[in-house]
Amino acid sequence: MAAPAALACGVLLWGTVACAPTTEPPGPGGAPASRLPAAGSPRPASPASPATDLRPEGIGERMWQQVPAATRQLVVVYGDDRDSPDGLVALYEKQGTAWERTGGWPAHNGRKGWTTDHHMDDERTPVGVFTLTDAGGARRDPGSRLRYWYDDHAYASMTIQTEAHAHDFDYVIAVDYNRRTGVPPFDWTRPEGVERGGGIWLHLDHGDGTSACVTLPEPGMRTLLRTLDPGSRPVVVMGDRERLGI
Repeated sequence: MAAPAALACGVLLWGTVACAPTTEPPGPGGAPASRLPAAGSPRPASPASPATDLRPEGIGERMWQQVPAATRQLVVVYGDDRDSPDGLVALYEKQGTAWERTGGWPAHNGRKGWTTDHHMDDERTPVGVFTLTDAGGARRDPGSRLRYWYDDHAYASMTIQTEAHAHDFDYVIAVDYNRRTGVPPFDWTRPEGVERGGGIWLHLDHGDGTSACVTLPEPGMRTLLRTLDPGSRPVVVMGDRERLGI
């Protein structure tokens, strides 16, 4: 008997979690990524100093310690509240010792808010710090600096083709939560198991909450794709404002 359809990122997918399938056919190879993957060494804990004041607004010391020291680009997702689907995505780039905000867009996250213990179908977005390594979409590469996996069939087949969701996956950036890196965003492999969820993406907004993904307007996605540089070790720092500030 076929697996029932699951509601994902505001659309119905067959046998999926969040934005991508979780039924696990053979997939391409790649190194497994952990829930909090590191891109270089974490920054060492240190006493408060003037430099700590230069980190992006609203990021507390505990969360900041999870950001790799080599990172020079940050996507910060500020959730309004732990039970809210509404938020803001901001792009920060390191200029000398300071972080400069170079973009910001309204956003949505899981329709039930945020969680520090994400599981399949909980309709909450995982709080944490995650690398950003792979992108793609149903539309051709708009000039992405991340490796871009174009496939007009693989992404389109994940959605019910209604007007509201027809363009959800035109552009996506995979969040390295419970996935292998160096493979397409739609790869099914879940190193920590299917129950831990997966297929968490940044993708185009459809106007309301998702099953776990973070969505933003098309100009924001284009900007991220054209700006995020693998050489700058980009990561996403995401969560509700309360937990981001810890």
